[in-house]
Amino acid sequence: MAAELASLVQRLEVAVGRLEAVSGPAGGAAGSAGGAVAAFVEAYDDIISGPVAQYVALSQQIGGDVQKHADMMKQAFSSQRQLLATASSSQKPSDSVLTALLQPVSKAIQQVQAFREQNRTSPLFNHLSAVSESVPALGWVAMAPKPGPYVKEMQDAAMFYTNRVLKDYKEKDKTHVDWVKAYVSIWTELQNYIKQHHTTGLSWSKTVSNRTGPGPEPDGPVAAASVAPPSAPAGPPEELSGAPGGGSGGGATSRNALFAAINQGSDITRGLKHVSDDQKTHKNPALRGQAGQAAPVRTGPKPFSSATPRPAGSAAPTRTLPPVLELEGKKWKVENQEGAQGLVISNTELKQVVYAYKCNQSTLQVKGKINSITIDSCKKMGLVFDDVVGIVEVINCRDVKVQVMGKIPTISINKTDGCHVYLSKDSLSCEVISAKSSEMNILVPNKDGEFTELPVPEQFKTVWDGQKLVTTATEIAG
Repeated sequence: MAAELASLVQRLEVAVGRLEAVSGPAGGAAGSAGGAVAAFVEAYDDIISGPVAQYVALSQQIGGDVQKHADMMKQAFSSQRQLLATASSSQKPSDSVLTALLQPVSKAIQQVQAFREQNRTSPLFNHLSAVSESVPALGWVAMAPKPGPYVKEMQDAAMFYTNRVLKDYKEKDKTHVDWVKAYVSIWTELQNYIKQHHTTGLSWSKTVSNRTGPGPEPDGPVAAASVAPPSAPAGPPEELSGAPGGGSGGGATSRNALFAAINQGSDITRGLKHVSDDQKTHKNPALRGQAGQAAPVRTGPKPFSSATPRPAGSAAPTRTLPPVLELEGKKWKVENQEGAQGLVISNTELKQVVYAYKCNQSTLQVKGKINSITIDSCKKMGLVFDDVVGIVEVINCRDVKVQVMGKIPTISINKTDGCHVYLSKDSLSCEVISAKSSEMNILVPNKDGEFTELPVPEQFKTVWDGQKLVTTATEIAG
């Protein structure tokens, strides 16, 4: 009941916005040149009052960080709606003006993503991640010529986390399951909307009213850019248009001569003059400075010479951040470690988490029992830990090794190339969840203490069995 009430309130807000746009002094920014709301703006309002409103209402039922995130998303869609309204009544502006118009949407996207990063210890982190991974889809307004496929790509990026929400709450709370369905439907409806109204990019108004009489003038950067008269198109080349001031006969004669030359085929090159080597500027530098040359000839970059010292400030120094290994609240932060082979975290507690970020060629050992461990954007990283009661996540990494000494229920590998997981005898029942990753191997201990290496499938086969799709892993030959 609460969800239906919140959805109704959202639809009323959209309706009021439409009335204000039409009844405003100049038709409002949302109006087209005639004062009425454009068709593609109305269609976008249907998305806001439909799946977006349902997502916001269910987020309010869940509460906490999910509700705060939904409020940010609501503002993001509102900012995009304002941009669409502007586009419906203005011609496409210059790139600098367009960048300024896109700023509200861009800032809203950044705010949504920053909230997730600031709340990595949230119990609803999977909800926040699903939204954060897919919210860049609102950037479709700057994508051309295929904004629809871009939205689909961002929607797929959230699938990893929405599946985890479904897994965690499928048997516990139906509200979270409905929340996933409502949120995913936003991007599905947006793709249909783009396909119908903005197939190759954001649609702008084709006409602009040139006001000469009294009345309110359009304001804002788009108005200033849109009312400027377009520059006159360049005329045809003199060879095709005839002599200046001549009639159509001269142009027709030139065109006939052009087509006659083209019809010669390979004989067209007979009239070309052979240029000897002593007349070629690239072989005779002295010719380059002669008068009458239209433009200087580029000589290209000179080969590097060890005898010539390079200027001290020729290349900008790479910015390096200081390494971090500290406990901040309940989170152990391990950041920017380079070549650190003996990193150890001890004296841990069950409620604590470990977050390793941008560590290269380093090893980290976590002693004791801890809540969760996340390895993000690391290269050639080694992780050894005792017990984790939650999950170990490997995200955006390359060439990492994870060794379990005790127990772990779930290991997640996402957007990672090269990951070796060494399981202990007590952790053989753990689940390994992977998505958008390659070169993954699970190493299982034998009785003699050695490990057997088993690859995680990366190639799948899907068939229709008459009632549903059936997907099975396939082995790559070779």
